[in-house]
Amino acid sequence: MVVGWEEIRQRVRVSQVSSQLAPPVAPPSISTSSMSPSSTGESPHSATAAMTTPAAAASVVRPPYPPLPNRDFTVEIPSPQMPQGPNGANTLKSPTTLKTPVAATAAAAAANRTPSFSREGILGSAQKARNLSQTSDNRPEAIANGIPKSAPSEESINPLKRRNTDATVDYPRRRATIACEVCRSRKSRCDGTKPKCKLCTELGAECIYREPGIKLDAGDKLILERLNRIENLLQMTLVGNGNALNLSHDSPNMSNGTALSGENGMMMQGGPNSNFVSVIPNGGLGTWSAAATNNISTMPKVHTNAALHLLQWPLIRDLVSRPYDPQILLQLEMAREPLHSLAKTPCVDLSNTSAYIDAYFDRVNIWYACVNPYTWKSHYRIALSNGFREGPESCIVLLVLALGQASLRGSISRIVPHEDPPGLQYFTAAWSLLPGMMTSNSVLAAQCHLLAAAYLFYLVRPLEAWNLLCTTSTKLQLLLMTPNRVPADQRELIERIYWNSLLFESDLLAELDLPHSGVVAFEENVGLPCGFEGDEQDAVGRDELWYFLAEIALRRLLNRVSQLIYSKDSMASTTSLEPVVAELDFQLTQWYESLPVPLQFPFTRTMLPDPVQTVLRLRFFACRTIIYRPYILAVLDNEQAILDPAVRDACTKCLEAAIRQLEHITAHHAGHMPYLWQGALSIVSQTLLVMGATMSPSLSTILWSLVAHREAIDQIINDVVMELERYAVLSPSLSLASEILKEAEVRRRTFLSG
Repeated sequence: MVVGWEEIRQRVRVSQVSSQLAPPVAPPSISTSSMSPSSTGESPHSATAAMTTPAAAASVVRPPYPPLPNRDFTVEIPSPQMPQGPNGANTLKSPTTLKTPVAATAAAAAANRTPSFSREGILGSAQKARNLSQTSDNRPEAIANGIPKSAPSEESINPLKRRNTDATVDYPRRRATIACEVCRSRKSRCDGTKPKCKLCTELGAECIYREPGIKLDAGDKLILERLNRIENLLQMTLVGNGNALNLSHDSPNMSNGTALSGENGMMMQGGPNSNFVSVIPNGGLGTWSAAATNNISTMPKVHTNAALHLLQWPLIRDLVSRPYDPQILLQLEMAREPLHSLAKTPCVDLSNTSAYIDAYFDRVNIWYACVNPYTWKSHYRIALSNGFREGPESCIVLLVLALGQASLRGSISRIVPHEDPPGLQYFTAAWSLLPGMMTSNSVLAAQCHLLAAAYLFYLVRPLEAWNLLCTTSTKLQLLLMTPNRVPADQRELIERIYWNSLLFESDLLAELDLPHSGVVAFEENVGLPCGFEGDEQDAVGRDELWYFLAEIALRRLLNRVSQLIYSKDSMASTTSLEPVVAELDFQLTQWYESLPVPLQFPFTRTMLPDPVQTVLRLRFFACRTIIYRPYILAVLDNEQAILDPAVRDACTKCLEAAIRQLEHITAHHAGHMPYLWQGALSIVSQTLLVMGATMSPSLSTILWSLVAHREAIDQIINDVVMELERYAVLSPSLSLASEILKEAEVRRRTFLSG
């Protein structure tokens, strides 16, 4: 049989095509759905940077993947390791390099980057998810799933395509053009039937199809899930009540740095690489703008979260002989005499300044993070050349000395009465410079007022501190209205001053009915602190930032609790409350799990040696208490409510959190530098709650199950009463709180014995 050359060539071509018909093996993919920042300990930023940075991917060239054998395989992902100190102990470095340009080294670092904690891990994943979604559309196809690969030709991907092209006929594969989410998650073939595919019909599941052309990465999915849950909760509980949160059909901007729209105009710095944005509220300075009312992470203008509001609850109101106006604390502070020592001629001893400076950066700056350790020597030289008598640098140095000396004496509640508090001489000298700072609108002038307010909080003078914070707020708003007014090297500093002001103001608004300064209108447009930049050799201390970032996130959560549960338009029944409480408790758990390991406090019943962990644990239990506190009110109002298992479980969580705050009352000393006044009123509210629970038959049963013996509750309350008595000399508002607790305990024991 004679075979022609044309037939031989045809057979060879058919043989080549047949050898390529085996389906190509997909490259390994790394699933991120089960790797949250809290479960792995990695920072969202660092965990994804090596996988999704285009510069890093572009620097790696790999040949097309060869056919792989048909067997299972896994991808090992190393768990994060904390850097080891000289003695083997875990050490923690603040994110001081987040703002450093890395374009020149991204390719080399991506391959060997060690997982590290970042501020996004503490503050949640919304910021990271927004950044990921913004870059997903521009990401080259060569790094899909984070794995770089060469661009294969169309023929090598689909041999059938080439054969059909040769025949001038193209028969595409019969498959659903887009699979539903359920089929995607189960990796099942979807028939594409609408409104429900076959699998979803059999499972009775909701069948959801993606919009064509939209590519969702891990960040997109995360933010969409969070926004969907939050929107459902808000629409279910708030829209019908006419709340100020006017929800539209479009998702609101939720994360920091997102531009506000509508009534607020936005301005951008002229530089191409700048992300410093600023908003001018149309209402002007100090106004309660639409931006503030639409932000659920700010304190509401009217709420019932203050400690003395519990005196209006059933049974608890029987513990006092007369009703108390919730405004009484503010009236007492307004009638308070000013500090007489501020009128004296300042006399400053500079013989021990080194010890006070070291104490400030070791013990104080961790709470406020508002003094740059890299520029401190420069500030000190300028202050010294001015004789500490003029200029913002002199004022800053004197206030740092005041706070540093105060930190060496422990809690101010243990200082002998009528003795000058430590640091007062330096504060008096700084006070004489504040009038000059009052008329200056620089970033350093705002820093002076903030540090002065911090010392007044240490002296337990909340209203004087609020006055200085209002001045700080005005300066901040003037500076933030036009980005050009803030020098590039001071932007990190103004961010920290801003968040300090917002935290302090929120703490005061939680207990006192004060005017809002209006600085909250800029919250969505002020960046989060990233770390000061400078030469380590010039630093006089560490730039501690982790606690500060954690406190920002927790304070925003506390504000959401006040908005959603304690504002005037909040829900009234436990049924409508349940989904909101569940969501808020979920966010609190996420906050804890996102903390870096050295900050994650244990839930043991013993005192902790680390003051930062101690303060964070106390703040955690305070937040959990007020989340579940409405259920205690429901039972005090109607004992039958406890028959609902959900109500009983919520009451147990609330009372347990309250007991955990009170059982070691001296642990609160760890936070007395920034939080003595705020913490004291939190103690009062939790103690009144426990007192009322002991008078309720159903709640007392829960309470006894949380302690070793019944006498333990009496001992805890007695320790609290004695501790508050020590605070009474520090402030007229705390003096009244102490008197209320003493009277309440006498009447409670009478009630139980009779």
